[in-house]
Amino acid sequence: MNSPHLAGGAHQTDVQTFIDERPLSSFQTLVIALCFLTVAIDGIDIGLAAYIAPSVRAEWGLTVTQLAPIFLSGLIGMMVGSLVFGPLADRYGRRPVMLASVACFGVATLASLIASNVAELSALRVLAGIGIGGATPTAVTLTAEYVPARRRLTLITVMLCGNSLGSALGGVIASQVIPRFGWHAMLVIGGGVPLLLLVALWALLPESMRYLALRRPERTSDLFALGQRIAGGALETATRFVALESRPGRAAVRELLALPYRRGTLLLWITFFMGLSVLFLMASWLPTIITHSGGSMRAAALTTALWSVGGTTGGLLIGRVMDGSQPSRVLGVAYLCACVAICIVGQAYATPLVAAPFVFIAGMCISGTQVGVNGLAATLYPTAMRATGVAWATGIGRFGSMLGSAVGGYLLSSGLSYSVLFAIVAMPAVVAALSMFAMPRRAAAPLAARAA
Repeated sequence: MNSPHLAGGAHQTDVQTFIDERPLSSFQTLVIALCFLTVAIDGIDIGLAAYIAPSVRAEWGLTVTQLAPIFLSGLIGMMVGSLVFGPLADRYGRRPVMLASVACFGVATLASLIASNVAELSALRVLAGIGIGGATPTAVTLTAEYVPARRRLTLITVMLCGNSLGSALGGVIASQVIPRFGWHAMLVIGGGVPLLLLVALWALLPESMRYLALRRPERTSDLFALGQRIAGGALETATRFVALESRPGRAAVRELLALPYRRGTLLLWITFFMGLSVLFLMASWLPTIITHSGGSMRAAALTTALWSVGGTTGGLLIGRVMDGSQPSRVLGVAYLCACVAICIVGQAYATPLVAAPFVFIAGMCISGTQVGVNGLAATLYPTAMRATGVAWATGIGRFGSMLGSAVGGYLLSSGLSYSVLFAIVAMPAVVAALSMFAMPRRAAAPLAARAA
């Protein structure tokens, strides 16, 4: 949106309109690629505790129960990182927070090499989790602010698929490295690779144009240089970029629960909590359920792999459908499909060949919707509070992930039949679906209207 010419022949251009009116440039693709690599390395580090746990247990003579703090500490760190780094990204910028997050989990993972007991390793996993918790929401925010609105949800979900691909790659690397070089070698990789990426991010990652226009409008030369890179050098020298949005009068965290965002925020938090509780419960305990019911380790591994492949497939498909439809309705339908698929798995778990396609569908709908709901969060809030909104939704969801991991063990020891157990597991997906169906169509419209 261009305004009349200003003094000196300059004219102002709204940043988002400028981005929306152009095809995706190589510069924007670079930003998406850097965010993709960041969440992919996040995926490797998220699974790091699981990869090294058997070797740590054998070397330190631990029981399974004694390993629990190592797993829980990472989840606690990710929750703290999401809640802390989001507001910082809205205050100080996306770029510095991304760099700090990557540095945090890289250094903490390398420092784990000197840990000699569970307490020390758990403390360092908290620090690594803080970095991981801050990096992914910031990557979502930066991607959302550099892509055209017409393709935003598709490109966010493509970028976030780096997380599941990174997790899968981490498993492959661990299977080759740990038997040959020991679990310490995996820590070297898990910490060294993020620090190598940090160098690339420092050299190549830009600040968000929308953030600069809103929070740092005096940096006109930086804004013009970024606009030139998007326009391929064809930008008029008189162009001055602005953000046609208003800034909240209160802190971003308080604004999340103020009108007109309160309803959308609470529904989003419920969805994140419920979705991640199901995701972590299924991902953590599905192999155990299959082996306990008489299935082989090979069948358990292959079935779990189908869950992961389904999640990547679902993320790509759901994001594309969301860009052409009402996003919250698409997510609501997907959660209901997940509920049905999980219940069918509960009936067919003893026959892996029968259960496998429904595990794939459940993974596609649960993991895929989790990718999609991150994209929805990025579109729900304006620039001034976007990073806080995405990060706090993710942080609330981490409570659900911890609950899912803990409840799974209790359900397995409760003596319930697997059909009843899976039906219970599916219930949070129903709650998430209802939350998405109740989501306002344009939660951010009132603030946009005030800005206009």
